[in-house]
Amino acid sequence: MTLTRRRLAAALIAAPTLTGLVLAPHAAQAQLTVFDPSNYVQSVLSAARALQAVNNQITSLQNEAQMLIGQAKTLASLPYSSLAVLQAQVDRTRELLGQAQALAYDVSQIQQAFRTNYGAVDLSASDAALTARADARWTTAIAGFEDALKVQAGVVGGLGASRDQLTSLVGASQSAVGGLQAAQAGNQLLALQAQQLSDLIALSAAQGRAQALEAADRAAARADAKARFSKFMGRASQP
Repeated sequence: MTLTRRRLAAALIAAPTLTGLVLAPHAAQAQLTVFDPSNYVQSVLSAARALQAVNNQITSLQNEAQMLIGQAKTLASLPYSSLAVLQAQVDRTRELLGQAQALAYDVSQIQQAFRTNYGAVDLSASDAALTARADARWTTAIAGFEDALKVQAGVVGGLGASRDQLTSLVGASQSAVGGLQAAQAGNQLLALQAQQLSDLIALSAAQGRAQALEAADRAAARADAKARFSKFMGRASQP
């Protein structure tokens, strides 16, 4: 066998080994992941969209939370209430009116009193009866003025509490955090005005009652004087 033939045979024997060595790197490369720029860009865009959606949801939840907080403030009740103090003042004024002496604020009682002590005089009434009528009217008139002074003192005594309530309610209305608190403060201010108006009406009624009793006493006194004069003239004309 010549040298050339020997070399050719050796090359054929070594060919499978060389082929495996040559093909092995190609097989390894075939197992590696191929990088695709377009797919990578799409993945990044999808992630960005998902992140934006999450951010939008977070913003929406924050807005809803703020809305709920605002609604809670709107529906929050006013922490200050003056109704108990105002009701106490009204009850005190009514109690003073209920303590009317001699002649109460009662229609039937007033009618009865005017029939007996302020009405027309019977010319046959004795001097003692006329004197008793006059004493009853005088007592009633004095009691009426006393009642008016008591009501006046009660109203004036409540001015300090009303002023304190007004100051507190104005402060509460200015610091109101919601519509309900502002409305409640406004309602309590209206209640304070109503209470003050009630006191003024009660005072006016008590004063008017005292003045009416005094005027009625003067009118009845003139009627009594006329009856006495008529009786005196009747007696004088007798032989």
